[in-house]
Amino acid sequence: MQSIASHAIAALLFAAALPALAQYPGKPIHIVVPSAPGDGSDLTSRLIGDKLAAVLGQPVVIENKLGAGGVVGTEYAARQPADGYTLIMANAGSHAINAALYSKLPYDPAKDFAAVALVGIAPNMMSVNPSLPVKSVAEFIAYAKAHPGTINYGSGGNGSSAHLSAELFKTMAGIQMNHVPYKGATPALTDLAGGQVQVMIANLPPMLPLVKAGKLRALAVTTTRRYPGLPDVPTVAESGLAGYETVAWFGLFAPAGTPKEIVSRLNREVNAIVSQPDVRERLLGMGMEPALGTPEDFAARQAADIAKWKKVVADSGAKVD
Repeated sequence: MQSIASHAIAALLFAAALPALAQYPGKPIHIVVPSAPGDGSDLTSRLIGDKLAAVLGQPVVIENKLGAGGVVGTEYAARQPADGYTLIMANAGSHAINAALYSKLPYDPAKDFAAVALVGIAPNMMSVNPSLPVKSVAEFIAYAKAHPGTINYGSGGNGSSAHLSAELFKTMAGIQMNHVPYKGATPALTDLAGGQVQVMIANLPPMLPLVKAGKLRALAVTTTRRYPGLPDVPTVAESGLAGYETVAWFGLFAPAGTPKEIVSRLNREVNAIVSQPDVRERLLGMGMEPALGTPEDFAARQAADIAKWKKVVADSGAKVD
């Protein structure tokens, strides 16, 4: 009897939700960006948000809530109503690395969110200020060993992929560098171009324009194969640090408990948007490979990344500065 009653209650709740689902969306949708304007998450949000607004017939508002390597914006998003009107453009830092780096978070990156859609995958790029007298990864490692503790590396904050990518590099190369965290990748890259820090391993999208403008010198990409858009830039692994690999990703999550029907619809719409030729071209131009898949695919990627970065943190001894 109890089982029959439970099914009856579930059926009633589903029936009650149908009008809301049929009317979705009935007001503006907000996409939280847990980082600064101009970085990979922000650029991706604005591209997808504009297209999503046109398809859904409602404005899509981008909210940059930066701080603490994505913790501030991610906690905010986790606390919003699970009604499909608040999403977050997550990245590998906010929704995988933070789970490994912080012993205590005000949210659970997996349990407090529902994966919606992966949008793009990007290599990180290792670049230096042109004043640093190195033109390759091997030269950089040799310089760092000859000048221990004098190199400062920037990141978009504690827990960002730039932070942990550099920590992994330090461990594998056997060198010392000083971490200088910023409130987002954009101010960190500004200081890298200005010489306040000497090196950074950051998402390709916001770094690429500075490299093309000659304000930064690219040494390598962090994927196992060269990035098609930069065929002359080698990988870190082929440059003498075999086995090194870090990959950034960007995708939408919703607060846990968001109706599956809304998640499924958003997934379909985002996959269709990413499949559009002009969007694919824009993503590739930003240094990002377009990605498609189900919410389950995205959740599986997140789980695998959390496990990977926990090992990196344990092996490197990385801490929140």
